[in-house]
Amino acid sequence: MIAILQWTTLAVCAIVAIARIPSALRGENRSIFGIFVLATVAVLLSIDVSYRAIDAWLGSQNYANLILRFVVYCTVLLAGYRIAKAFDASKSIRFITGPAGRAVLTIVGVATVVLFLLADTAGSATGLAMLPSRSPANAVLIEWYAAAGRLYPAFVAACILPATYLAISRRLPRGVRAGALLLTVAFAAMAAGAFFPLIPRVAGYLKAIINYTAVLCLALGLALVWISSLMAKRESSRSLT
Repeated sequence: MIAILQWTTLAVCAIVAIARIPSALRGENRSIFGIFVLATVAVLLSIDVSYRAIDAWLGSQNYANLILRFVVYCTVLLAGYRIAKAFDASKSIRFITGPAGRAVLTIVGVATVVLFLLADTAGSATGLAMLPSRSPANAVLIEWYAAAGRLYPAFVAACILPATYLAISRRLPRGVRAGALLLTVAFAAMAAGAFFPLIPRVAGYLKAIINYTAVLCLALGLALVWISSLMAKRESSRSLT
């Protein structure tokens, strides 16, 4: 099931990114194109086969995981800003791009790098979940590193959730409201990442399901909003002619 979810999410992100190429070349909403490209790279780096191949090329020290963390941070930052702007959520924009947002991103970024360098990460392991337990201290460092990686997406999700949730009931085109619903699910799943330590080890598969649900709903929600806006533009141009 998780493999199906992984490859489905990768396919959706890649297809939408490819579909956005013509408009990106025309200079239209290049940031949306960037979001889908980044999301595609993030999913690619989280699938075992591609992760191991890329990490082997980088020296099998799990540098691919460190790259993945920062790809996720960039994706979430860009997506959060664009979505907040689309729904005219000025408070969300201030939280994400203002002093608080910059401080959280800086702290998380520095912590991510420092914890990664302090930990012994030799040997490719997707998500670092299958690394051998070399010492209790190293296991703690890996856990803190993982927690730091979940913190920034959870922060952005908490900032944007009110805007997407309220948009569901606003007088907007049906496609936009459906997109807002999917985005709400996506950001709720991201926020849930902060509570991953509470999930029992035997139910660890739920973490992967929550993560890929977040990415898939984010991609589908953005695609729906984009398609709805295109349809609205075409209808308005027809009415003018």
